[in-house]
Amino acid sequence: MRFIAIGVIVAFFAASQAVMAQAPTPTKIRVGKVELTYIEAGRGQPLILLHGGQADYRSWLSYLSRFQSHYRVIAYSRRYNYPNVNPINIKNHSAIIEAKDLERFVSKLKLKHVHLVGTSIGAYTALIYTVKHPNNVASLTMAEPAINAWVKNTPEFAEFNSRAWLPAAEAFRRGDDRRAMQLLVDIFGGEGAFDKMPAEGQAIALANARFFKAATLSTDPTPDISKTKVRNLKMPVLIIEGENTFAMSKLIIDQLKNLLPSAEMVVIPHAGHGSPRENPQAFGNAVSSFLSRTTEKRLMTGDR
Repeated sequence: MRFIAIGVIVAFFAASQAVMAQAPTPTKIRVGKVELTYIEAGRGQPLILLHGGQADYRSWLSYLSRFQSHYRVIAYSRRYNYPNVNPINIKNHSAIIEAKDLERFVSKLKLKHVHLVGTSIGAYTALIYTVKHPNNVASLTMAEPAINAWVKNTPEFAEFNSRAWLPAAEAFRRGDDRRAMQLLVDIFGGEGAFDKMPAEGQAIALANARFFKAATLSTDPTPDISKTKVRNLKMPVLIIEGENTFAMSKLIIDQLKNLLPSAEMVVIPHAGHGSPRENPQAFGNAVSSFLSRTTEKRLMTGDR
């Protein structure tokens, strides 16, 4: 059974407000035909944080201070997320487009051997980039990547489509962004999740509605990725699942575990699909421990 830990989320947004005053100044960068906004802190090997659909770079603010003593930590807002104002002019928007943006972003900043940490669509974006550029990825952390193509023939996907995705697309067509986001947040977090969110959380979700508008109205929102190529990944991989996530995501995680049996697996307690937000302490501990072991192993073996 899914639930949203409302008390934890309220505390998360309160903490986010506290760190906003000390946050790095956002930088805008042009990659291809789009403008991306990012923040960074620290020095060392690059660690890129990729947010989910209803979030933006601000969702990672507390993680910058946690990791900046060991890494050059970078969090950017994807092309249709706050505060970016790129026009929605691609009819087949998907994680493939987002991964091309990531590719250009990494190239523009001249980043080498990056650690990637992503959640939901951000995790799928990171996976697509990793499959294409495995030699430039030092490690990959995926929190419930939205590889919906792998479960398209399941009852769980049919329910997701009929209860949220298609109705949200119709709401976007009517110009009712709030109703669209309510449907999407509730399918990820449980019935009534949107209405139970603090005002700050609702505002952030609505500020990022343009991504879901592009995705739900896309002609190809759920592109496939080669399972053979995923199976052949050799870098350290961490797979993260929220203890109370929704059924469709659990099916995707099960397939990932079968493809990557050597990957580390962590279940975040008291959290659903948005585990970095719902239980930031446990999520941060899991990523920190994984990165420490990855770095230690690299030093011992003499790898990059």
